[in-house]
Amino acid sequence: MADDAHLRETPLARSELLRGHFLHVVRDTVRLPSGKEATREFVLHPGAVMVIGLLDDGRVVLERQYRHPMQAVMIEFPAGKLDPGEASLVCAQRELLEETGYSAREWAYAGQLAPTIAYSDERLDIWFARGLTLGERQLDEGEFLDVFAALPGELQDWCWHGQVIDAKTLVGALWLQNVLSGAWSLVWESAPDPSMQVST
Repeated sequence: MADDAHLRETPLARSELLRGHFLHVVRDTVRLPSGKEATREFVLHPGAVMVIGLLDDGRVVLERQYRHPMQAVMIEFPAGKLDPGEASLVCAQRELLEETGYSAREWAYAGQLAPTIAYSDERLDIWFARGLTLGERQLDEGEFLDVFAALPGELQDWCWHGQVIDAKTLVGALWLQNVLSGAWSLVWESAPDPSMQVST
């Protein structure tokens, strides 16, 4: 690994700009590699997960959800942010069940995604789930979304033609394509029923 000292910035001070219901925005003062000072405004994020649910018939579980900043309905993989103290897998199980009604017999951790590196410290864990069993959804108050299933080829086509522009779902489609082709491998593990787990 190359020495990155000539690229790194040194944090000097932090001030809070906004602490809302969903967003926590701060401004850091940093020293640049040149020795000069600059400010960096960004969103602090607790972390999140995304679930690529594989149905027995070869289709994947997707959602259609209206996203206010985009003023449009987006096609996405199920996802959600971590609750305080919540483990990544527990969050993945909870979000899949709450949003889609599915629970999974087996889980595999794929990797991590940093979707907005210019203005947020968010890190999102990518999980695969299989052996799905459909139950009842438990949507949050004010949450409205459609759940549907599609073949991986259909998803790839939507990505290619710009019908899918959500960053995490594009990365998920890349992972899915490489896993299904055998280029990338996963380690599957059994997990308890998410309905029996309690987040901390």
